[in-house]
Amino acid sequence: MKRVVITGLGCVSPLGNSINTMWSRLQKGECAIRQIQTLPLDTIPVQIAAEVLDFNPEEHGLDKSTIRHNDRYALFALAAANQAMADSGLNVGVDVAPERFGTAIGSGIGGIHTFNSQHTELLKSGARRISPLFIPMMIANIASGNVAIAHHAEGPCLPVVTACATGTHSVGEAFRMIKEGRADAMITGGSEAAICEIAIGGFANSKALSTSTDPNAASLPFDARRKGFVMGEGAGVMILEDYEIAKRRGAHIYAEVIGYGNTCDAHHYTAPRPDGKCAANAMKLALSEGGYQGESLYINAHGTGTPLNDKSETSAIKQALGESEARKAVISSTKSMMGHMLGATGAVELIISALTLKDGIVAPTINLMEPDPECDLDYTPNTARQYAADVAISNTFGFGGHNACVALRKI
Repeated sequence: MKRVVITGLGCVSPLGNSINTMWSRLQKGECAIRQIQTLPLDTIPVQIAAEVLDFNPEEHGLDKSTIRHNDRYALFALAAANQAMADSGLNVGVDVAPERFGTAIGSGIGGIHTFNSQHTELLKSGARRISPLFIPMMIANIASGNVAIAHHAEGPCLPVVTACATGTHSVGEAFRMIKEGRADAMITGGSEAAICEIAIGGFANSKALSTSTDPNAASLPFDARRKGFVMGEGAGVMILEDYEIAKRRGAHIYAEVIGYGNTCDAHHYTAPRPDGKCAANAMKLALSEGGYQGESLYINAHGTGTPLNDKSETSAIKQALGESEARKAVISSTKSMMGHMLGATGAVELIISALTLKDGIVAPTINLMEPDPECDLDYTPNTARQYAADVAISNTFGFGGHNACVALRKI
């Protein structure tokens, strides 16, 4: 079995479209949740989200043809992948053979902006006016495919679709590919751009979204006032490599990927299992595979700010670690600042976990003013703090009962 390390990072996020900008603003506890700028507010039931407002694809090396032929979610993925590849310095054809270089970039929803616009065209002008690019722009696998084309990745190509667990499952499956010798390096992560009328309407009418109009009282992980999540958008992409290849070429290593847990609640199509048992099992699997022996631990929680998730996740952490060890862990939910980026969230939060290990700083859970008595662990309220964690895990849980956890170790 191979050792697997992270050598490149890239992001498009509500807190900035570079790793340094996002990480700096997270440490300051800045909130990217605001009134929606890109939609007419009189047509939607929710007024706030965490949008990417300053994204210019050309600034990320994308040409006009690529921009025309890709949905917003795929453009996010391509931009983040370009950043990650540049950061890694990986030279395809020299450091790694194209056929040993793969992609695993998922999306929970895919090209819903394209779906929305082409459905409008269907109602207006009929099926003959549907764009011939509708299908390739809409499907949820196209980001992974187009990133592979852009970077000559001829090895495994595995787009994952597991709702909000997508990004974490993508990284976990990429980790498996390298660990088991099926690839030498992988571009992996998740991307989502679902802040549009049809998606907001669907989530809001299922009572999943916060209806607050105050950005500082909307995304409230582990707070007694929480009433739903806030939609975000963006992409997180990382380069995973065989450790020996990375070491041989002198690559900068952010962290080692050491474990992956994948379970299902098998309970309900949207609600998490209340006792947190299966989510706990995903954490146990990741930590056990990583050889965890009670070292200092950081947990980037799923922490959506929904009444059911935060309570069941707290229970799951206690079951996975044991009560006393759970109380020693340092936890935070960065969704308090960037909202819930759906299929991208797990990848972005793994990037944050890697940076936490590297820099010894834990980004806070902001606006945690009234802790829920049933959520009684250390969630790093309101202010970042220094903490020298040896191991980090990132949890994500998705509709359908999908539970994913990836473990990292400081290197």
